[in-house]
Amino acid sequence: MGALPSAMPPKEVAVFAVVTGVNHRVAAYGYRGGSFFDRREFSMAGTLVTHPRGNLLIDTGFGRHIDEQFATLPLILRAITSYSLWQPAADQLTAAGYDPRLLRAILLTHAHWDHVSGLPDFPDVPVWVTPQEREFIRQGGHGQFGKPFTGIRYEEYGFEGGPYLGFPSSHDVYGDGSIVVVPAPGHTPGSVIIFVTLHNGTRYALVGDLVWQLEGIALREERSWLIRQFADLDAAANRQNLLRMIAIKQRLPDLIIVPAHDMRAFAEMPTLASASGEARR
Repeated sequence: MGALPSAMPPKEVAVFAVVTGVNHRVAAYGYRGGSFFDRREFSMAGTLVTHPRGNLLIDTGFGRHIDEQFATLPLILRAITSYSLWQPAADQLTAAGYDPRLLRAILLTHAHWDHVSGLPDFPDVPVWVTPQEREFIRQGGHGQFGKPFTGIRYEEYGFEGGPYLGFPSSHDVYGDGSIVVVPAPGHTPGSVIIFVTLHNGTRYALVGDLVWQLEGIALREERSWLIRQFADLDAAANRQNLLRMIAIKQRLPDLIIVPAHDMRAFAEMPTLASASGEARR
C-alpha cells in the first residue's frame, strides 16, 4: 500500500453532512447476512466539502423534484422502494445562509438516481464526472431516471496522479492532498471514492455505493447475490475495490468511512445547521 500519502490541507477544509431524506430498508438489503427484521433508514445524502479554492458538493441526494423523477424509474425498482424526502440540498444550503457562489462543482461518486436527483436544483454549477461515468449517463438505464436531465454542464476529469492507498491512480483536486479522488469501478463504470483530509489530520473516505452499510467494511460482507445481480454492473470489480478499502481501514483504523446510504456514517460529520457559519465562508 506504500507510505501514508502526505497532505497539507488548509485550515478552512471541512465536511458537512447534507442528508436530504431516507429510503426505508432492512439490513438484509444492505449487506449479505443482514437481518430482514432489522429495519433501517438508508440515507439519501450529499456531503459539502469546503476549501478556500472552491467548495464541492459530493452527490446531491434527493432534489426538489424527486417525486416526478421517481415516477420515471422502472416499475420493479419503484415497487421495492419506499422513500421520504426531508429537505433538498439546495434548500438546506439556502436555510444555512450559504453563498452558492462558493460552490465550485458537484462531484459525483456515480450517477444513479438517488445521487443525482438534486442536480437540476443547481443549474449554474458544473458537474464533475469521469469519462466512463459520462458515457454511462449518455447510455441511460441501469439505475438512472427514465427521463434524462437537460442543461447539466458535465466536466470530465481523469486520473493523472500516481497510486493512492493501494488504488492504482488518483486525482488530487487542489494539489494539496485535501481532496483526492480514486477510480472504483464496479457498481457503475465510472464510480469513484473520494478521500478528504482535514487540517487536524482527520481523514474521511466517501465511498459512494461501494457498500451500502458500514457492515460491508466491518464484517467484510458485500451485497447479497440477488442484490448484486441488479445493483452492480461489475460485481467482481466492486469486490476488488471493497477488499482494498477493507485493507485501508485495517491500516488506518481512525479513517471515517462514509457509505452514501448509512446514517451512522453521516452522524460522524457536522451538519450545516450546527456549523456556526463555517460553511458560509
